[in-house]
Amino acid sequence: MAEGQSGSDQEKTEEASGHKREESRKHGSVAKSLEVNSAVMIIAGLTMVSAASASIGSTIAGAARNLFLNAGRIQLTVGNVHSFTVEGIISGVVTMGPLLLGMMAIGAAVNFMQVGFMFSPEILRPKLEKFNPLVGLKRMLFTKRSMVELGKNLTKLTIVGIVAYKVISHMMDGVLTLMDSDPTSVLDSFSSLAMEVALKAGGAFLILAVLDFAYQRYDHEQSIKMTKDEVKEETKMMEGNPLIKSRLRSVQRQVAYKRMMHEVPKADVVITNPTHLAVALQYDMAKMGAPTVTAKGAELIAQRIKEIARENDIPIVEDKPLARALYKSVKVGEEIPEQLFQTVAQMLAYIYKLKNSTRKTA
Repeated sequence: MAEGQSGSDQEKTEEASGHKREESRKHGSVAKSLEVNSAVMIIAGLTMVSAASASIGSTIAGAARNLFLNAGRIQLTVGNVHSFTVEGIISGVVTMGPLLLGMMAIGAAVNFMQVGFMFSPEILRPKLEKFNPLVGLKRMLFTKRSMVELGKNLTKLTIVGIVAYKVISHMMDGVLTLMDSDPTSVLDSFSSLAMEVALKAGGAFLILAVLDFAYQRYDHEQSIKMTKDEVKEETKMMEGNPLIKSRLRSVQRQVAYKRMMHEVPKADVVITNPTHLAVALQYDMAKMGAPTVTAKGAELIAQRIKEIARENDIPIVEDKPLARALYKSVKVGEEIPEQLFQTVAQMLAYIYKLKNSTRKTA
């Protein structure tokens, strides 16, 4: 960084860290394209309407027929109006309810596919800048995002216009012949025409939505990039305060020491240096492939291991080369290396022989 250049003036060249991505997600900033939702909803909605059009049309026609047939006998009282209103609402819910629920489910599924499950209270928190008309005007007119949105809207209008022109011009001859047709045929023809225009426009919107989603991902990645100083600061924060780290290491050492001393009484033998080092070995033929170091230590820890061994009648054997080799090359909880098998096996065999002879004498 050049002298005098502040961290905020640095160029954001570093990829966002996992922590930065999580923080961005908490604030509701994710790569999401509303165009994908719109395109899928248009196509799915039109498909469902087309599939259910016969049923919906039959229901509406039946209701209209019943209304007109009984129009002369209906008395406009408060009770009748209330009754007709309730019946109309219920009929509308029954007729259109499945369609609306299906649209909601599809919208939720598309949103989940883009961003997964996300709940961000930060989005709901009121911000004063949102109520500032100057900030809103600046956001609408003078930002890259506003220019992109304007371009997308113009593109969508162009697509609809081109698709409508192509479809209508192709069917123009057929439309002119409808002048002599009955109203039902005219309605069916115009419904088919509108459906074709909408489906083709929806397909074009879907292509635009895929491109927009790719752009949104790129734009989001650019927006959450970090400067080199931000990366350094975050690394320091994640690593924590040196004093806290030192305290944690001290606590971890104490826990490991207590656990190790708890294992010493289970050992078969303690091998010593004799004064500086002590290594406790255990061998369980049913559970272990080779003798395992259950505890080891130097100086004061070595003395403590030997004290516990004496308190529990664990044999203590002096073997300087073996004690040094085990202390340097084997961690606590690990099995001894193959090159030490023979030496340790001979020692354990001797110890087991002594134990057996002691039991027979007793």
